[in-house]
Amino acid sequence: MKELKCPKCGNVFSVDEADYASIVSQVRNVEFEEELRRRLGEMRGRQEAEQKAKDAVTREDFGRRMQAKELEISSKDQEISRLKTELQSIAERALLEKSNAVLKARDEMKDSINAKEKEISELKNDRSLARSQAELEKKAIREEYEAKLRMAQEQVDYYKDMKIRMSTKMVGESLEAHCANIFNGSMRPMFPNAYFEKDNDASGGSKGDFIFRDYEDGIEYVSIMFEMKNELDETAHRHRNEDFFRKLDADRTAKGCEYAVLVSLLEPENELYNNGIVDVSYRYPKMYVIRPQFFMPLITLLVNASKKSIQYQRELALARSQSVDVTNFENRLLEFKEKFGRNYELASRKFKDAIDEIDKSIKALQKTKDALLSSENNLRLANEKAEGLTIKKLTYRNPTMKAKFDEARAFSGTEEQDGEE
Repeated sequence: MKELKCPKCGNVFSVDEADYASIVSQVRNVEFEEELRRRLGEMRGRQEAEQKAKDAVTREDFGRRMQAKELEISSKDQEISRLKTELQSIAERALLEKSNAVLKARDEMKDSINAKEKEISELKNDRSLARSQAELEKKAIREEYEAKLRMAQEQVDYYKDMKIRMSTKMVGESLEAHCANIFNGSMRPMFPNAYFEKDNDASGGSKGDFIFRDYEDGIEYVSIMFEMKNELDETAHRHRNEDFFRKLDADRTAKGCEYAVLVSLLEPENELYNNGIVDVSYRYPKMYVIRPQFFMPLITLLVNASKKSIQYQRELALARSQSVDVTNFENRLLEFKEKFGRNYELASRKFKDAIDEIDKSIKALQKTKDALLSSENNLRLANEKAEGLTIKKLTYRNPTMKAKFDEARAFSGTEEQDGEE
């Protein structure tokens, strides 16, 4: 099959060998017949003129002239034959040149189409690779996110199951065990002479949970009464921390302790108790409320503050034994109390700063979670954009590429389709 392009309309059409030979013959015969008719017309004109001249001459001269004309006609026939051969050669050369031009244009078009097909194939491969990478990234992010969700759900399920299986008494005992483990595991080496045991003496009608006492040179310099409070989420009656202040103060006084500390998980939404060590001495003397994470810091703070008073206690005992004026000593003791108050205020601020940092970390983790969700959504949008990629969109506002594709379609006889890739 051969492909020809119409010089007027520009349409490309295919012909077989028989049609091609017929077209060649038509071109050759038409040009030849036109030249032949022109030459014959000229000859007929000359013959008619000569015939008129012949009528005027004698019959003897007519025979001689006819013989000459026959010779001339024979010469003309030879010239016509030569001209036919020449015309045929010209027609064949012209057709050959046209055929070569058509073949050259077809080869150039094929090369252009092959280049475009290669470029399209590369674009498809790039799109497929980008889609695969996006799928892998999306899968990895989804798996990581699902793993974190599973871990969080497992922790929630664990605590829910623990609360379901625990009675109110068991919840309180678990908090007591938690504090006892902290002291015996981490603080016992710091206070080798300290007494830290459960308060089992209920002879006065009430008892606390734990009593802490520490000694130096046989002198007790600090004592703390601890009460641990917690409750289930499902408990019908919600207790408040202040519900236990009176009893805790009574237990402190009955057992001769200097400080009273309520370790509480009650009122979890109350920001007052979530910000650190809460001094409630405006209600009851030397009483504090803390969350379990401040159990060890508070003991350390009270112990370090009380150790400074040992020397003052010794000086006070010596002054009394010698009947000296204790006014200056009492002033120093008041000064110590003021300094202790300032130190405590500074420590409280530091604890509050620590809580603020914890809150910032929680917010940062929440932002990370939101970013993971946003990344998954962006990957989904990128995947949709990759799936919507078409040749028409690639050539948008690119007249050079659009012209090349239009030319390729025109040559192949196809029309642009919106969904073509």
